[in-house]
Amino acid sequence: IDDSEAALARDLRLLVRDQVKQGRSDAEIRAFLTQRYGEFVLLKPPFSTGNAVLWLTPLAVLLAGGGLGNAVLFSIGAALRASGSKVLYFAGYKKTADRFKVAQIEQAADVVVWCCDEAPGFIPSRPQDRAFMGNIVQAMQAWAEGERLQAPADTIDDADRPIRLQEVDRLIVIGSDRMMAAVTRARHHELARFLNPSHTAIGSINSPMQCMMKEICAQCLQLQTDPLTGMQRYVFSCFNQDQPLDAVDFDGLAQRLGQNSLQEKLTHRWVERCKDALTDTRKDT
Repeated sequence: IDDSEAALARDLRLLVRDQVKQGRSDAEIRAFLTQRYGEFVLLKPPFSTGNAVLWLTPLAVLLAGGGLGNAVLFSIGAALRASGSKVLYFAGYKKTADRFKVAQIEQAADVVVWCCDEAPGFIPSRPQDRAFMGNIVQAMQAWAEGERLQAPADTIDDADRPIRLQEVDRLIVIGSDRMMAAVTRARHHELARFLNPSHTAIGSINSPMQCMMKEICAQCLQLQTDPLTGMQRYVFSCFNQDQPLDAVDFDGLAQRLGQNSLQEKLTHRWVERCKDALTDTRKDT
């Protein structure tokens, strides 16, 4: 902003100077500006549907989708490939019957690694794709270590990796809170020696949006802790769904989802009761 004469840049310079005079740290100033103006003011913003254009430059991107998370990820993958990026896609499922949108996922990735906890797992259809029986973290490690994975019918995995984990600039993870927490931990432990140390990782954090409006009901509040400064803040996940993985408090997220689950079950029972009552009324008339 120092070299720009745009009106917004002038306003930002004044705000930054005022924040510095108040003794605010760099992290506090960034948080203040992001809250006021959004992620576009950051030189290196996290990925979100609102600022996707800032990310869509040629990169090597790893997508990790768990279950229904793949319903969102394939559209992101398609946009990344259209921008010239290389996409390595780990698609994970609990059961073989859970897989859907196969053609769309294949079109969204240069390489897909199909993962499934249930035997016999999947058989890839494209020559470059592979399959693994186990969870996504295990599949990533097997891919990185050159283990022999399930190849298409009548072929054998030669351990040639078109996209290596070391090449990956970005990780985008969408799935259950347990799956995203597992990927977050693995990046600093069993996968650390394979990953580019400067990669960026974000996750799409669950948001119930009970109020059906932005930043109103507060049932989606998410605690974030800056891993470098320890600074904590709460964000509305309905408005900030794509969040830095290393900042997310996954224990807090699990507790919130448990609370939301109770309310969702009670709401479901109430709706069913109302439907039954309505049916009885119609029969009487």
